[in-house]
Amino acid sequence: MTMDNLQMAVEILGVNKFYGGFHALKNITLTGTIHDRIVICGPSGSGKSTLIRCVNALEAVDSGKILVHGEVIDHRSRDIHILRRGIGMVFQQFNLFPHLTVLQNCTLAPVLTTALTKQEAKDVALHFLEKVHIAEQSDRYPSQLSGGQQQRAAIARALCLRPRVMLFDEPTSSLDPEMVKEVLDTMIQLAGEGMTMLCVTHEMGFAREIADRIVFMDRGAVVQDSSPEDFFSAQATPRAQQFLGRLLH
Repeated sequence: MTMDNLQMAVEILGVNKFYGGFHALKNITLTGTIHDRIVICGPSGSGKSTLIRCVNALEAVDSGKILVHGEVIDHRSRDIHILRRGIGMVFQQFNLFPHLTVLQNCTLAPVLTTALTKQEAKDVALHFLEKVHIAEQSDRYPSQLSGGQQQRAAIARALCLRPRVMLFDEPTSSLDPEMVKEVLDTMIQLAGEGMTMLCVTHEMGFAREIADRIVFMDRGAVVQDSSPEDFFSAQATPRAQQFLGRLLH
């Protein structure tokens, strides 16, 4: 294995995805190295969320392959639950268990899927809840939290499995505008610490600040894959310029 391969975090190679006769992902090839922060954007229905769900095998690809740190991600694999431990996922909806406290939400998966004891899982959970600045809410239930707090709890829960790659699928889309900043600030902090991230978002200010690369998708295809500097300039493709014009004005 070459040094380049050792540094590769995510490899999406010639991926196609169909829903019946609808071609949702069209021969997508996209790679990211360790510590890359890749923002994926585009209009509604462009395939962004489908792509990121395929990286975690929540959706099956019809052709092509996806590798995370050199391991093929295949929903049919007997070891897929083990592979998923290394891939954190934060959804549009918070998906917290309503009958469990924030702390219990964060310790459940580590206790069930790793060798951690309950006390060790609790210590890890409190560490990450502190990192996302809601440790004081650890004994509360999701219904007792604001939307921004719930989403930060969801981020902490994902971090408790110590993933090597974090996936974010429109993590602020369900939030009131005043709550968006606290979640984005948490993600900016993670980015600053070197976390490998693939983030589907329409928050272009966030994309400009944290992204190493911006991938623009339209109609199931990658239209542009470039630096933020090129994306937010005259170097953007006409379709990307049209998208930005509608989003920023």
